[in-house]
Amino acid sequence: MSSENTMDDEDTFKILISTDVHLGYLEKDAIRGNDSYNTLKEILEYAKKYQVDFILLGGDLFHENKPSRRCLHTCITMLRQYCMGDTPIQFNILSDQTVNFNTTKFPWVNYQDENLNISIPVFSIHGNHDDPTGAEGLCALDLLSASGLVNHFGHSQSVEKIEISPILMQKGRTKLALYGLGSIPDERLYRMFVNNQVTMLRPKEDQDKWFNLFTLHQNRSKHGPTNYIPEQFLDDFIDLVVWGHEHECLITPLRNEQQLFYVTQPGSSVATSLSPGEATKKHIGLLRVNGRQMNMKKLPLKTVRQFFIQDVVLADYQDRFTPDTPHVTKKVEEFCYAKVNEMLEEAERERLGCPMTPEKPLIRLRVDYSGGFEAFNTSRFSQKFVDRVANPKDVIHFLRRREQKEDIKDEINVDYNKLVKNTAAEGLRVEDLVKKYFEAAEQTVQLSLLTEQGMGKAIQEFVDKDEKDAIEELISYQLEKTQRHLLARGVTTEQDIDAEIKVFRDRKKNTTEEENDIKEAMSRAKAHRLERGDDRDDRMSDGDVAMDSDEGSSPFPQPTRGRGRGAGRGRGGRGRGKGATVSEPKPASRGRGQKSTQSRSIMQAFQATSQRSSRPDSFATEDISIDDSDEDIPVTKTTRPTSKASSSFAKYSSQSQSQSQSSKGVFFDNSDDDDQDNPFKGSSHRGKR
Repeated sequence: MSSENTMDDEDTFKILISTDVHLGYLEKDAIRGNDSYNTLKEILEYAKKYQVDFILLGGDLFHENKPSRRCLHTCITMLRQYCMGDTPIQFNILSDQTVNFNTTKFPWVNYQDENLNISIPVFSIHGNHDDPTGAEGLCALDLLSASGLVNHFGHSQSVEKIEISPILMQKGRTKLALYGLGSIPDERLYRMFVNNQVTMLRPKEDQDKWFNLFTLHQNRSKHGPTNYIPEQFLDDFIDLVVWGHEHECLITPLRNEQQLFYVTQPGSSVATSLSPGEATKKHIGLLRVNGRQMNMKKLPLKTVRQFFIQDVVLADYQDRFTPDTPHVTKKVEEFCYAKVNEMLEEAERERLGCPMTPEKPLIRLRVDYSGGFEAFNTSRFSQKFVDRVANPKDVIHFLRRREQKEDIKDEINVDYNKLVKNTAAEGLRVEDLVKKYFEAAEQTVQLSLLTEQGMGKAIQEFVDKDEKDAIEELISYQLEKTQRHLLARGVTTEQDIDAEIKVFRDRKKNTTEEENDIKEAMSRAKAHRLERGDDRDDRMSDGDVAMDSDEGSSPFPQPTRGRGRGAGRGRGGRGRGKGATVSEPKPASRGRGQKSTQSRSIMQAFQATSQRSSRPDSFATEDISIDDSDEDIPVTKTTRPTSKASSSFAKYSSQSQSQSQSSKGVFFDNSDDDDQDNPFKGSSHRGKR
């Protein structure tokens, strides 16, 4: 590549990347109503200025699931104005488009439609704000797709298994595989990754010549045990991940040192909350891909309204005032007034020379008034800035740190950490607590026969549904299955038995086999209870039913005991409802499960009939060598070669054997100016295999 034609080389993909446009946010607000529309216009103008090959949107194009007429009309108008024209498209699509665009009756890319004249194609996945709903599973993007303005992809039709088939593109000698996965509830997707139910298909031929780009719309930061998607879940053959849903702008790609791919987080293009993450300067990205090399250029969004946020702790300004200072409330108000003025002056300085930036900024002052201070009237305070800020109703926000109770007798020996940490466990599920316990426990008290998930589920059944035989039956079932496995394997020595049990247990963790074992054990426990004539479960409460639901559950469901019809609704006394355990007789066969497990040992299992063996899968050993240099970051992976697939795509699940990955030449341009330097610096130092 010569330096003078690198920027517009016939082999270089130019892709404009943006996420979370939130079109229509606060559209009825007199001051901020046009913010999202102005920013979308700026994004499309960038696309036209740089003559990009296509625009890639990472979800949440619309803020509302059912956008208003004005919102849809404005969006359609701008897409038609900027994305339709006579400019020829320079790349081809090689994959099966009926699979890529499976949500429309026109299953082909819009620029290949003979009735349309597209100059800049738009590819978009859906987010959690504009996700498909209803019996037909349609979303606002499907309206744009049917009208030929947007190519909606990444919509998974199944809730049990996901196969992500890429859109295969080629421009000159550069091959690009575009993967997409629309928003899915994080807890469900987390489980699907853990259970190996997410598969990414790869081209069968020339796998090492494709640049693999993946866009998704999920929680990246951890909001709970399973309420996010760890980067380690994603396949390691990916080159770049475009992460939507997170609003903080982290456009500069960061390398995941474990999976050795890069992650870029463009963030939102409009501030939808007054939080610190939204205060980061907003950018979109211009991605250039040539062969296996990539370059990301930051493009600042100048139409985004300025947002300044500052935290103030009044107790830190004892030289100015204390709770006992005369007229302290007035002094605090004057202090806050000065802080807001400082932010307004800073906003005015930054806005000089930027006529596209809105005049009134967003200002948020968070005041911690713990320690005896009193809050003043925020409405009266905000009226002072009604003509200077865009959010006059919520300029100031008072908050107070949680203080200890006054009725604690021995304040010297109080463990304040325990008082704070106890609240963190509220709302956690039983199985989450069990998992956390074993993660923090010593090696000598780890489970050797059961898995953490199985034990957690059994304890949940015992606690939430009063299934008294759940734990005993799970132990008995797993013991029997382990004995049969050892017998089939022909293990005789005690040392070999311990090793084989560990292999057998670890092989089942987080798999469908483990889930089936748990279900079978719970079914046995229920059957034994019914044999005793205890039909409590036939009148199970609604809250109990909700505990087993995988769909639409909260990341932290509340315990179901005492909710619904299960408890507390009987007359006269406490806990005399239909599901109350007070009126239940104690089962006569509580010792049955214990007797069976204690009377048999693993060694005695060899007296039983032989069963079919179950061998653990073998995994290829992966050698990873990383060369970190200032110019390029080549990555070389060498693994055992895989067998050829019979179809045009090879399945590559998140837990499958890693395949070879060719060297990557990477350079990231973080400047905001429009310099015309070679974006692919250091190409002569590319690693060769």
